[in-house]
Amino acid sequence: MAAPAPSQQPVQPIAGISGAVKRYAGVVALDRVDFAVRPGEVRALLGKNGAGKSTLIRLLTGAETPDEGTVTLAGEALDQSGENRTRQASALGVRSVYQELSLVRDISIAENMFLGAWPRRWGVLDHREMRRRTAEALENLGLFLDPATVIAALSPAERQLVEIARATMGAPKLVILDEPTSSLAAAEVEQVFAAVRRMRERGVALIYVSHRMKEIREIADTASVMRDGHIVSTLDIGAADTRDIVRMMLGHDEKKDDLVTPRAAGKTLLSVRNVSYRPKLQDISFDLRQGEVLGIAGLLGSGRTELLRIIAGLERADAGSVSLDGVDVTGESWAGMLKRGLGMTPESRKDDGIVPLLGIDENTVMTDASAVTSYGVLSARRVAAATRGIVERMSVKAPETTTPIGTLSGGNQQKIVIGRWVYAGSRLLLLDEPTRGVDVEAKSQIYAIIRKLAAEGRSIVFVSSEIEELPRVCDRVLVLREGRIVKTFTAPGISTDDLMTASIAGQVPDPAGRNHRNGTDHD
Repeated sequence: MAAPAPSQQPVQPIAGISGAVKRYAGVVALDRVDFAVRPGEVRALLGKNGAGKSTLIRLLTGAETPDEGTVTLAGEALDQSGENRTRQASALGVRSVYQELSLVRDISIAENMFLGAWPRRWGVLDHREMRRRTAEALENLGLFLDPATVIAALSPAERQLVEIARATMGAPKLVILDEPTSSLAAAEVEQVFAAVRRMRERGVALIYVSHRMKEIREIADTASVMRDGHIVSTLDIGAADTRDIVRMMLGHDEKKDDLVTPRAAGKTLLSVRNVSYRPKLQDISFDLRQGEVLGIAGLLGSGRTELLRIIAGLERADAGSVSLDGVDVTGESWAGMLKRGLGMTPESRKDDGIVPLLGIDENTVMTDASAVTSYGVLSARRVAAATRGIVERMSVKAPETTTPIGTLSGGNQQKIVIGRWVYAGSRLLLLDEPTRGVDVEAKSQIYAIIRKLAAEGRSIVFVSSEIEELPRVCDRVLVLREGRIVKTFTAPGISTDDLMTASIAGQVPDPAGRNHRNGTDHD
């Protein structure tokens, strides 16, 4: 959509950042960043993970203070500190809606709209005023929901829209939407777009964070591309080529010597056929062979984690089947899949992958305690021996096997999270973001570990949002987009550029206008 027609006088930015530098523990998150957005403009903010998008947003909301540079909102410098800075930004009209919604499920829409700032009359909550103002905010976005409705009764799209409606209260000047459609089906996305268009028509500036180029082209006027703490370009989205945007986001050519050399895989171990899990997955089919590393690429909300959970027996698909070793295991429980040789590392190591206060040893053997017991009691000798074997095999750096795992670096923690399934003898490993939050050296070590495990005959599904690492570890990569497999790439023809383009745009044209020769188009 076109931006509002310019007036005779240049429109002054509603929000601006000048020369901003922000460092975290020696890492430069933002480096001399200049940024400005004007009333009635929808600005897409693009960049791979770690590019600096979240830090830039936190400067605008007042959640962070730049080490150098200035932030200006509505012509006023953001000059407070701590919580006062956040309050100042809010008073100047900044609102934000994050991917992880902050609504309280068990209270009404109206109560959620006024959390922490409930209107009162004669010392008691003024429910009538809350309902009136809530209905007005909802109707401004084209929503006609009963303000008394409990949040738990709403659909995911309605919850997202309620969160956006809450952000519009109090005449905002700048609304920041961080991946607002990542958990929504295609039909629900248009409701969010309609809300964005209404705000734009009222002169509200919007920053729209997303990787979905189809959405961005439909809703944004301009786009700022970030890489390594810099804004490398701000451009008219209508004139921007997707390939050029991808190159700006990546900023480097791949090193061919880092890519996987394919080898012959064994017999089919896992077969997934026509699996659907509405609204996240639609008609997913693929095979995984013995000794193969299969990557799953896709943007946030594309259905990657849900697919792993269905294979693992943690979720039940609406349709389709899953077979292991030719045996139909559709609907098998998590416990049943573990007995069949499955192991899975969770997306969040901190929340779901480790017990921080327990030792490396206890975290390692928890997947098969029976192998280190004697007459039903854990044997300290057997536990120590089993743990030493995994520590050595996984190249874990730790003073003792009894050292609390929470004191280790992220990379060493992650090696143990993977190693516990090696200890258990798992032959099918589902790895969800296995290198998240680890340093460069540890990542390379984890890649080598995964390739070695595959060479020993284990079959591995590797899910990662860091697309550039997939060509370094995978024999094949499936690209998920909007719940469907849209491309399949095979080593050595796996290109970071092509993976990124397929993920955000769903098509991989070559210079002659044909599809990439190593991709199989499922559209």
